[in-house]
Amino acid sequence: MRLISPHTLISILVNDQDEALQFYTRVLGLEKRSDIDFGPGLRFLTVAPRGQKKPELALAQPDVALYGETYVNELKGKQRQKLSSIFVTDNCQETYTHLSQLGVTFVSEPTNQLYGVEAVFLDPSGNPFALIEATHGIRSLFKNKFMGTAA
Repeated sequence: MRLISPHTLISILVNDQDEALQFYTRVLGLEKRSDIDFGPGLRFLTVAPRGQKKPELALAQPDVALYGETYVNELKGKQRQKLSSIFVTDNCQETYTHLSQLGVTFVSEPTNQLYGVEAVFLDPSGNPFALIEATHGIRSLFKNKFMGTAA
């Protein structure tokens, strides 16, 4: 009996769901998967790289009226202290240049690491993401396990 199913959603706390949707679809090239309005302050919005079934990124805007401003700010602060996710690219420098030209904020330029070339960027809500061009050895270790690509 399987108690836990495969990972389905990664929740990303955003300040504005419409702004986040524009960033993730128009800038990063992901596609919108779900957009369901359950009522005031309750919108289920997900995106994912084209062709990828799971997981999806849930662009969640916490309801301040429900949780309180202090708690919501605390949640957002904790999320921004760690990488939200990793996007894989075939050419980190090229993708970095392309995304920079589109106005994406990078907190680190492409740098060589033991596992490949990595840059870190922020979404409009300040959530950090890694952009990695993995070495051949790392790619073979994680073959068919990467989530998708950015841009």
